[in-house]
Amino acid sequence: MSLLTVKDLTHGFGDRAIFEDVSFRLLKGEHIGLIGANGEGKSSFMNIITGKLGPDAGTIMWSKNARIGYLDQHADLMQGMTMRDVLRTAFKYLFDIETEMNVLFAKMGEVEPEELEVLLEETGRLQDALTNNDFYTIDAKVDEVANGLGLDEIGLERDVHDLSGGQRTKVLLAKLLLEKPDILLLDEPTNYLDVEHIEWLKKYLLDYENAFILISHDIPFLNSVVNLIYHMENQELTRYPGDHNEFLRVYDMKKQQLESAFKKQQKEIASLKTFVAKNKANAATSKMATSRQKKLDKMDVIELDSEKPKPTFRFNEARTAGRYLFETNELVIGYEEPLSRKLNLVMERGQKLALSGANGIGKTTLLRSILGEIKPVSGSVMLGEHLHIGYFEQELKETTNRTCIEEMWDEFPHLTQQEVRRSLAKCGLTKKHIESKVHILSGGEKAKVRLCKLLNKETNLLILDEPTNHLDVDAKAELKLALKDYNGSVLLISHEPDFYQDIVTDVWNCEDWTTKVF
Repeated sequence: MSLLTVKDLTHGFGDRAIFEDVSFRLLKGEHIGLIGANGEGKSSFMNIITGKLGPDAGTIMWSKNARIGYLDQHADLMQGMTMRDVLRTAFKYLFDIETEMNVLFAKMGEVEPEELEVLLEETGRLQDALTNNDFYTIDAKVDEVANGLGLDEIGLERDVHDLSGGQRTKVLLAKLLLEKPDILLLDEPTNYLDVEHIEWLKKYLLDYENAFILISHDIPFLNSVVNLIYHMENQELTRYPGDHNEFLRVYDMKKQQLESAFKKQQKEIASLKTFVAKNKANAATSKMATSRQKKLDKMDVIELDSEKPKPTFRFNEARTAGRYLFETNELVIGYEEPLSRKLNLVMERGQKLALSGANGIGKTTLLRSILGEIKPVSGSVMLGEHLHIGYFEQELKETTNRTCIEEMWDEFPHLTQQEVRRSLAKCGLTKKHIESKVHILSGGEKAKVRLCKLLNKETNLLILDEPTNHLDVDAKAELKLALKDYNGSVLLISHEPDFYQDIVTDVWNCEDWTTKVF
């Protein structure tokens, strides 16, 4: 049974085509991994099938009465609601049934016996609906999912208005999982999850009996939960049974076969053209030349897809910093309340550090305190000499109407247009990306623009807050190589040990000094 049918979908932004006559079908129980390089249209596809974005052409047909759940990171969370309140809204339809049933109960004392019989039958049906949907164990379900995603560590009675971006996303994900829709749509759900919570989500999705579509650049996670891959490339969507490893095997084989057929055909075309050129003017062989020309004209010429630019990252290094990059003296980080005990930390030149620990315990707060962006609760930070810091923020709320070129020029006005274009292209952005407005780019493309700024800045200390969020596989691998080759120092937050374990010299576990209870 088809839950979703997409036919002849076409969409683009300006003169930049994203999809061209794309068709797709989602069946009950399918666990789909939606993959492709940054900017190929994965998130746009999700926005189109959920009605948030209108296609230029094509049809989207959902199965009647299908319940659809989409992880919308921009959904409103009302101030005054606790996390538990928000999670309980996943069962709104059951609370509505309870309200309807209670209204009928209230009527029973005022009706005639005949009508009472009808009301009893109706309340019995509603009571069965509540029982069959485990209405009376809702709080236990809320606690189970909250514990799995680490929300209990933050406190379920905490006002959602006070949450960080990562914590907020966790709440929205937990609510979505509790709703248990017929079709689950997940766009990079692991971006703000810690390692143990990714493991919990992995087990949850493996046991998920309904269908889901998952966008993720976390290949080990993707491999463990999907049974079908849809690959977006060159405005097309291609289906591959199996996991990501199987996709790579078949994709590479098809690519080699196509390249082999292309080379063989090109040799044949060259041979035919040479024969025609030599013999078309000769009366004795002109008929043979005409025959070969007709063969050329009828030939279905194989075309190879243009290769997407692969990113090449190399950080621009400043003069050597002093021996000590920063020292903290009895530093207590936080906002209204302390997030840490008194910290006496020292980072020396040459160190590459990763900050680990659960979300919400102050990793980003520590970075911003070191940079002087927020005042500590108490204590102080002393920065070292000759520091040239490059900072990659996890969350950027600012929107801009400028193009990528204008965005770079604003920060590096001394560069020529050719130098700006070359620099952006090295980060894996095409000509159309470079000339586009930044706000229409995908999350991964925006990250590449921000990385481009960082690469062009002279630094000897990189402070990176979740830099791999939204980056595709090629960009992530290239960033890893660039950080390994970087002669400066690195202070890094990442939820992917596979990414940072070959880069860093030390790991600081922030749970060792947090005031949060685990």
